[in-house]
Amino acid sequence: MGLFDRLRGQDNPRVAFIGIDGVPFSLLSQHPDEFPNFARMAEEGSAGAIDSIVPPESSACWPALTTGVNPGETGVYGFQDREVGSYDTYVPMGRDVQATRLWDRVMDAGMDATVMNVPVTFPPQRNVQRMVSGFLSPGVDKAAYPDDFRDYLESIDYRIDVNAKLGHRDDKSEFMADAHETLDKRYEAFQHVIEEDDWDLFFGVFMTTDRVNHFLFKDYEQETDDKPAFVEFYQKVDRYLGEIRDMLPEDVTMVVASDHGFTSLDYEVHFNTWLEENGWLSYADDDHEGLDDIADDTEAYSLIPGRFYINLEDREPRGSVPQSEYEAKRDELKAELEALEGPDGRKVCERVVEKEEAFRGDHDDIAPDLVVIPAHGFDLKAGFKGHEDVFGQGPRNGMHSFDNATLFVDDPDAHIDDADLYDIAPTILDLLEVDYARTELDGASLL
Repeated sequence: MGLFDRLRGQDNPRVAFIGIDGVPFSLLSQHPDEFPNFARMAEEGSAGAIDSIVPPESSACWPALTTGVNPGETGVYGFQDREVGSYDTYVPMGRDVQATRLWDRVMDAGMDATVMNVPVTFPPQRNVQRMVSGFLSPGVDKAAYPDDFRDYLESIDYRIDVNAKLGHRDDKSEFMADAHETLDKRYEAFQHVIEEDDWDLFFGVFMTTDRVNHFLFKDYEQETDDKPAFVEFYQKVDRYLGEIRDMLPEDVTMVVASDHGFTSLDYEVHFNTWLEENGWLSYADDDHEGLDDIADDTEAYSLIPGRFYINLEDREPRGSVPQSEYEAKRDELKAELEALEGPDGRKVCERVVEKEEAFRGDHDDIAPDLVVIPAHGFDLKAGFKGHEDVFGQGPRNGMHSFDNATLFVDDPDAHIDDADLYDIAPTILDLLEVDYARTELDGASLL
């Protein structure tokens, strides 16, 4: 069916979702003159800051956003998860996501979906119209389906991700050049597919925004010499989003969202070092680099970002804490975390969330017992190789935040007050007029 037929109303409504990974709403809303296309969308539609999820980490956030359910249902809690009944860990990929994706619902409803560069979708699904996987994919040759789509992406030198190692350098010029090139190729591919006009759901993600934030966000907030490069990059993002909006047919509603917010980073917090110093964690010997190297008397350990596990008897292979002492040990650890202060005297933890508060579902058997939502400025690390100090500084100067994620819906009837990441999936399904049971999802439609 061609564009003219669609405009005559002979087809279902459609949605184009554009992800802008890690973009805080305040960055866009406070500078309408610098980012006029975002300002125009807010004025003509609906926009606001939303909350992310627990934990606010991309590997957990994107499965939650694209399914509408919490990690207890998706089975993905972060960049690194542990096997049930084991100290083995793994990096979750697309096949580890156990809940139904938005695009699967769309395809089941007899419509078509194109999915581009969504994190945690490798390997690409073959039940959708076309897909190129995002973050964690090894390369376009293995990440794209079908073959002709892969060939097109390779022909334009499509980039799945920026070279983040360039951001470790003091001189950020080469990193920013790489970021612009990655963004340009992403936009070129998005434009090409959008103009095909053969999809009902277009779902694409710009992840380079997250990368730029990690290495230049404090430069933006503190107005260093690198601030102009940061603003210039975001002005291009604004321009590309405006051009995408203008090219969409009238039957398409545009939705733009980030998976978490962002803020300046002051200190990295090496929590396994902190646990070791405070008697919660020890290692079998001095040569340790993984979770399996912890000693039998360990009472707690941490995985990024800010996830804490009691080394529980009958759950962990060498659990040292009896089930009868679980609540008391968890309360003790929670109290110590809540009291922890950084080198500047500020509290490290904004709040400490118990698993029952954040996770529900069939896959909560690997859920962390506690999750720290950090105060702004403290980036939560783990690692088992050991660090000399609990607090340190690395090459990044920006970090994820739970609050201040972004949502724009090009529909004035959307109500974004008091919304969170889980509300995006049901909102898109309502815009597409795809039926779903409200009890299946953790969020609610904003329409």
